Amino acid sequence: MNNEEIKDLIKLVSKLGLGKVEIEKEGFKINIKGPNMAPQVMYTPAQPPSAQPLAPTAPAQHAPAAIPNLEPTSGNVESANTVTIKSSMIGTFYRSSGPDKAPFVEVGSEIKKGDKICIIEAMKLFNEIEAEISGKIVKVLVDDASPVEFDQPLFVVEPA
Repeated sequence: MNNEEIKDLIKLVSKLGLGKVEIEKEGFKINIKGPNMAPQVMYTPAQPPSAQPLAPTAPAQHAPAAIPNLEPTSGNVESANTVTIKSSMIGTFYRSSGPDKAPFVEVGSEIKKGDKICIIEAMKLFNEIEAEISGKIVKVLVDDASPVEFDQPLFVVEPA
């Protein structure tokens, strides 16, 4: 990547309001933090590929890139007094910020509106998903590091 391509990428990240972009190509790795983050562009030589998948990096701390869909559940998932939090994007679902980290939530966890509940990776962007409702996690419907589809149920929550 040359300097012009990097400048164009920075402008695109700023224009789209993205929190963080990471690109890794043969020979280099670049991290760009968006407009709501402290301005920082890091250029580091790429590391040789490892057998283990990369752990999600700490996502941006501004408003979530994706807001989960909330709908009352129906059918056999749970009772009528629960809400299903659904995926708002296609990607890979992570229950924690890294393989050696504790999950954001477990069954029985009390959550408040704005709490981080999971991460969905889409195109190397790690999007924090925040709870849009306060309550108690009744069921986790997706396994860690599993692919998820748009509108796929992720959690069942009993509203507080």
